[in-house]
Amino acid sequence: MSRLISSLMQPRVWSVDMDDTISEVERQFVEQGLTWAPVLESKRMIVGVISAGDLLQFHAQERDPMRVAAWQLCSYKPISVDENTPLSEVARQMTTQGIHHVVVTRGEKIAGVVSSMDFVRTFVEAG
Repeated sequence: MSRLISSLMQPRVWSVDMDDTISEVERQFVEQGLTWAPVLESKRMIVGVISAGDLLQFHAQERDPMRVAAWQLCSYKPISVDENTPLSEVARQMTTQGIHHVVVTRGEKIAGVVSSMDFVRTFVEAG
């Protein structure tokens, strides 16, 4: 039996609301030690993800973090997979689509998150 993505996911999920300002998103990233977070509409529906890389690009453009909302900066239509999806299938999706973040679901709810670094940690721990 192959390992499931649930064995790799981080179950503690911090998300941001799509209407949070970039300033609020950055505050939460600092307070929670985040490098990325799902962006939610109405605290439920996943509309995208926002990453530290997105924030760096935002500041390089010298835009006002108090006037831009998370939905205006996030990457839309993130990959989400069921918690029972095999690791190999998720890794394949991440590499073919060139993404670094995946939202793991249980039914209609977020069960956890996985980043490319979680995969790297697996290999480091195994070695």
